[in-house]
Amino acid sequence: MPGPLLAALDIGGTKIAGGLVDPRGALLHRLQVPTPATGDRHELMAAVTHVLDELARRPEWPRVRALGIGSAGPVDIAAGTVSPVNLPGWREFPLRSEAATHPAVRDLPVVLGGDAVAMTAAEHWRGAARPYRNALCLVVSTGVGAGLVLDGRLHTGTTGNAGHLGHISVDFEGRPCPCGARVCLEGLASGTAIARTAADSGWRPGPDGDTTATGVATAAKSGDPLALAAFDRAAQALAAGIAATATLVELDVAVIGGGVAAAGDILFTPLARHLSSYATLPFTRSLHLVPARLGTDAGLVGAAALARRALLAHR
Repeated sequence: MPGPLLAALDIGGTKIAGGLVDPRGALLHRLQVPTPATGDRHELMAAVTHVLDELARRPEWPRVRALGIGSAGPVDIAAGTVSPVNLPGWREFPLRSEAATHPAVRDLPVVLGGDAVAMTAAEHWRGAARPYRNALCLVVSTGVGAGLVLDGRLHTGTTGNAGHLGHISVDFEGRPCPCGARVCLEGLASGTAIARTAADSGWRPGPDGDTTATGVATAAKSGDPLALAAFDRAAQALAAGIAATATLVELDVAVIGGGVAAAGDILFTPLARHLSSYATLPFTRSLHLVPARLGTDAGLVGAAALARRALLAHR
């Protein structure tokens, strides 16, 4: 007889994805719709409901035992609320309880987590962090998110935001961060920051006119010194944050995912070089630095991993 399944939602600024995942972490079915990012709370929830409707029509749905939700944050897993920065229609929105009212979900446990924590859960369950007991997993994209695995267990903190590396200060005197602090890691290492650093230095895009971090990466791969310098600056900031975390909690590995990590050696080579100069204490020198493995599946597999974790905890 076919075994139980986990349902998953991955909610971000551009897409709302849904999927069905088996107990081994294999993504069996996936669908997505555009996120109505400028919509009000009702439009946003209607999009979530549509995805759940479509999932519930699948013949496998009766085998679903729990629903996991990974959402752009901030999130508060204690309250079950989300306040995504890029979705102004949701502020302290009770996403967990709203999803639980869906007719197909009503009798299921519903588990909420931040998108970076979901990615961490996915990489530890099925990806690059699987062999390690202590891991920092980062999503370096429009922003910088992160999550922690300590002593083999996902470490979420009370509100679900433990390991939020993107908003630690790495410079006392630079520009303020929108979060209210000064020179957060995200302001130097995100894709947005890389593009801004390159432009501020005088870099100009090629014939395709791509001014994003992807365009900067393309130029860096062609040897453009300003583009290379922008990635070097981001890598230095990431190295400082990773080394500080490794010093604080003793890490075995740092897993780097997200769109910026797709630059490959353009990011990883200077990152490894800077990390060797920041992670200098004996217990930090053996830290492994690896790319994430699950790619675009990480959000859904991670949301399912959060649901699986909750089910195992209540056995």
